[in-house]
Amino acid sequence: MSPVPSELVKEFAPTGRLRAAINQGNSVLAQKGPNGEALGVTVELARELAKRLGVPVDLVIFDGAGKAFDALKSQLDIGFLAIEPVRAAEVDFTAPYVLIEGTYVVPKDSALKKIEDVDAPGVRIAVNKGSAYDLFLTRTLKHATLLRGDDGVALFKSDKLEAAGGVRQPLEQYARKDPAVRVMDGRFMAIQQAMGMPKGRPRAHDYLKGFVEEMKDSGFVADALKRSNQPDAVVAPKA
Repeated sequence: MSPVPSELVKEFAPTGRLRAAINQGNSVLAQKGPNGEALGVTVELARELAKRLGVPVDLVIFDGAGKAFDALKSQLDIGFLAIEPVRAAEVDFTAPYVLIEGTYVVPKDSALKKIEDVDAPGVRIAVNKGSAYDLFLTRTLKHATLLRGDDGVALFKSDKLEAAGGVRQPLEQYARKDPAVRVMDGRFMAIQQAMGMPKGRPRAHDYLKGFVEEMKDSGFVADALKRSNQPDAVVAPKA
């Protein structure tokens, strides 16, 4: 592997350290280890990129995508976020490396049976504020009402709402512990998880796009997902 030119390293990591936003709010992509350490595919990708650039990596942990996005715009060098038009106006994305489903959890006896049933007058949907599914549903819902909180599922339970939107795997994990709810079949969106960086770093962005394609193609992403026990997450196809 040929060394990365110093001017490209400087564009990636102007402080001499690669500062990476890690969102532990999405358990498919990042998890907390037994000693509080950061684990998961995003952590492995950040470390691999830093290794190639020859710089130390600082993992900056967030509990939600909205917070990670806000920090990435102004203070950090790379992040791992779902591609959304609102975000793409301020952050340069790669192609996706993982695809995950956005779906709903509802009360077990809910009359809502199909995904399409949820967008109806009088239906209140809780979401994590600033998440990809918050941005998507804000754009696409016609009749239902969206309610935002730091923890959408907790809001759904405490306020006895009709539904909560979220990533399928954590919702299913939650439903296994709570017999009063069920996760709906199908999805309202395919969430395209990608790497992103602040705008104004064109050569670094080009390199990052190639890096993501190589990580998918080589099996690195698939292996990292297996290691972090996320077999249901799908590696995105070649861009």
